[in-house]
Order: sequence, then structure tokens, then C-alpha cells
Amino acid sequence: MDHITQASWPTLGVALLVLGAFGLLTVIQSMGAVPKHLQHFSTVPIDPKQIFITLHLVAPKPRAVLPSERTYLTSSASGKPVATTAPCWFDRWFAERRVSETNAHLTDPRDAARILPTLEEAVAYLDAHFGRPSSDTKPILSPTTSRRRTKNAPSEALSGYEIIIVDDGSRDSTVDVCLEFAHKNGLHDVLRVIKLERNRGKGGAFSDLGRLIQGCEEVVDGSHRGVAIGSRAHLVGSEAVVKRSALRNFLMRSFHLVLMILTPPATSRLRDTQCGFKLFTRAALPHIVPYMHTEGWIFDIEMLLLAESAPPAPVIGEDGSVIGTSPGIHVAEVPVDWHEVPGSKLSVISDSIKMAIGLAVLRGSWMMGVYRRRLT
Repeated sequence: MDHITQASWPTLGVALLVLGAFGLLTVIQSMGAVPKHLQHFSTVPIDPKQIFITLHLVAPKPRAVLPSERTYLTSSASGKPVATTAPCWFDRWFAERRVSETNAHLTDPRDAARILPTLEEAVAYLDAHFGRPSSDTKPILSPTTSRRRTKNAPSEALSGYEIIIVDDGSRDSTVDVCLEFAHKNGLHDVLRVIKLERNRGKGGAFSDLGRLIQGCEEVVDGSHRGVAIGSRAHLVGSEAVVKRSALRNFLMRSFHLVLMILTPPATSRLRDTQCGFKLFTRAALPHIVPYMHTEGWIFDIEMLLLAESAPPAPVIGEDGSVIGTSPGIHVAEVPVDWHEVPGSKLSVISDSIKMAIGLAVLRGSWMMGVYRRRLT
């Protein structure tokens, strides 16, 4: 998030309160019931241009990608780190023919000790179910492989995986730990580390990946687009959640209420938007990633809003013919196991307030045309 956006949080709060107050007065005035002591305020017109300009000034604007962030580090066979130019999947989207089936994207948790267990679990699962790109052995078929062949399946025979770790400006030994892990496990050019020069904000348990794959395949459309998100909503009454502070649980429920009010129907029905365990088909990403603007905790919701507002896709009948269209990209919410890990960087009060304000700005920016999709 750039310095202009960071400096505008207090201004944004005041602006939203003022605009909200004027909006309420306008509604009351239209009903002919303005109190006498507020009548001199009710004559102030609300100009949509003023709202647009305000949103344009405070709406998040992602910083440009720096040259060093267009490369990634990987481990060579000798164990020496090698810097390689990162391919841009979006520019090469239509040119690529052979692609890996699964891409695991891990945002650096800023603690080297916490990432090793995640990597070990991820590699064990991905090796067993998808196989490595350079391996001649056939991977174990996923539980839903047969369904993949019959429900809007892509024609390519997909296999293999890659792991991308984003080092979000950390100052510990995370990069060295990841590269050493790659060397010891023969993950040369499979595990890739991208280092960000400056922190850009927030980016599971891999035993639940099979459930996410199944959930995603159940909602994939005729253009092979689909999203599955892990959900912890079923754990609301569990001991782990009950033991949380009363303030944290109150803020969690309050944010869910704001989410229901400010988001469109499909997104508002999701019970857990903030779980970091999300799965996207490759065909879904061009409709989501290029249009993202937020870089804080609210970015999960922006991804889901973009999925819901994506262009329609064809609905394929049993005989392979197109029988209609389906709006947006469908999202499956899949229950996953979850437990708290010490070392979270979330500030409960300040981040909750920023998320609520950020959601209001995000929704307003799309509604007022500050943000828009490419038309061609």
C-alpha cells in the first residue's frame, strides 16, 4: 500500500462519517421530517462527483512491481541459490500449452520456524497426488479424478506442481531455510522464492487440499473456472474459538455483519472469507488477479467479489453443447481443520477497523467506477 493510502486512514474515516451523515439527512429530508436544529444542514446537496473524487483519493492503489521482484530464487543441484526471471502467466496465458496442474502459493509468515512444517506437509501431499514435473513415475490420482474427466474438464493431460513462496519483506532467515529445504528435497526449480523489497501485507493444512479440489471441481463452469475456499465456520462453537477473548469474538461477528451488508449476494452468504486456504483454477485467475487493488487483510474479500462479478461462462450440457450461460465464477466453501499458530501479526482492534473501512471503500470504488474491468 503506498504512502498516500497509508496516510489517508484518518481522513477516510472522517470522510465516510460525513458522507454518511449527509446521506441520512437527504433521506430524512425526502420524507419531510427534518428536525429544526438540522434543517440548515439539509440544504447541503450531495454531489456524486464529490463522492467519486473522495473515493478516488482514498482508494488503495497497489505500488508498481520493482525489477528485483520480477525474479525468483531457487536451489540448484549443488545447493547454490540461482536467480531466474519469473515468467508472467498472464502475458503468456494463451501461449502456454503445457502447464502444471497445481500451484501452491505461500505468503511468508515472517517466521522461519513456522514455515518448515507447512512445506513438509505440502510437499508430501503434492508428491503423492500430483507427482513432480521431472518425475517419470505416475502420481496417485486424486479422489475426484474421474469427475474431472466428465465435468467441464480441460483437454490437456495435467500433472506436476510448483511451490511459490513470497518473502514479504521479512528480515529473518526464511529465504535461506526455504532454499535449504529445496536442496535437501530435490525441489530444484520446483520451489521458488520471490523476495519483495517492501512489505505488501497479507498474502492451511494441506491434508484438506483434496477436499478443496473436490469442492472446486463441483462448481467449475464451462470455461474451466472455479474457486474453492477453506472455511472454519463449523468451528465457531469449538474450544479454540470459545477460548478467544470476548473482544476478538465480538469484532469477528461485527465484521461478518458489515460483510453481509456491503457485499453482493454470493459473497455475503460465505461464512468465512478470511481463511488463507484458497484454491483457484488457472482459468479463473485472469478474471481476478489483474483487477485487484487492495494489499491488506481485505484482499481476500476483493478476490471473492471479483469472482462473483466475473463475465458469464457457457453452461455445457450432457451432450457437450452450450445450453446457456452462468454469471460469475462459482465459489465452493469447504470445511477444513484449523488451529491457532502462535506468532500472528494481526492487531485485533486496529486491523478490524481498517478492514471495515477498507471494505466500504472497496465496495464504493467498484460501484462508482473508480475501479473497473477491462472491456476487451
